[in-house]
Amino acid sequence: MTHAKKGLFVVFTGAPGCGKGTQARILKEKTHIAHLSTGEMLRQFAEKDTPLGHELKATLERGEFANDEMIIEMVKSRISEPDCAHGFILDGFPRTLPQAEVLEDLMAEQNIKLSAVLEIQVPDEIIMERILGRYACMKCGAGYHDKFQKPQIYGVCDVCGGTEFARRRDDNRTTVQNRLINYRLLTYPTIPFFEKRGLLKTVDGTGTIDAVSRKINDVLGLDEDK
Repeated sequence: MTHAKKGLFVVFTGAPGCGKGTQARILKEKTHIAHLSTGEMLRQFAEKDTPLGHELKATLERGEFANDEMIIEMVKSRISEPDCAHGFILDGFPRTLPQAEVLEDLMAEQNIKLSAVLEIQVPDEIIMERILGRYACMKCGAGYHDKFQKPQIYGVCDVCGGTEFARRRDDNRTTVQNRLINYRLLTYPTIPFFEKRGLLKTVDGTGTIDAVSRKINDVLGLDEDK
């Protein structure tokens, strides 16, 4: 009998703006396991001189979204790499129930047992406030927020000293509402799927970044001083 690989294998899920990307990066720094962000992976794979890379690049250059088959092939390839052997954090995958079902098969093929699927729960009104208030330095890309993360000096980037900032075009109320609707239609069905398998763990994501991080450490059974 083959034993499952040892390590921390986690899926971060939740509505757009719940903070899963931020928390995934913090967990990566703490545990030194790979952070697999679907968006970042798409950009990286599109630059590779491989059939999948060429296909992804052409798709993205046409302004189209990568389909399920492309994303699944990309994730399958990525989790096979050496830095994923002892753990990884999936951020942005699975986004649909079919993707969740495929992930289950991929884990079995790789002899990996998921440690947990962590859902960060945040009310819609707080998500709206978080997304509508964020902006970034146009020079270095450092992120800020009208309420939660202001520059130390008004109008001056803490990182590079830049004085020009911008907001994402899709960070508007109508688009955010549509993204929340799509999340409930497409992604939320994965929650009961993982719950039935005993993998789902929920975290209240309404506190500070540090407070939410401590809750995640607790849920995952991680030592705060590690």
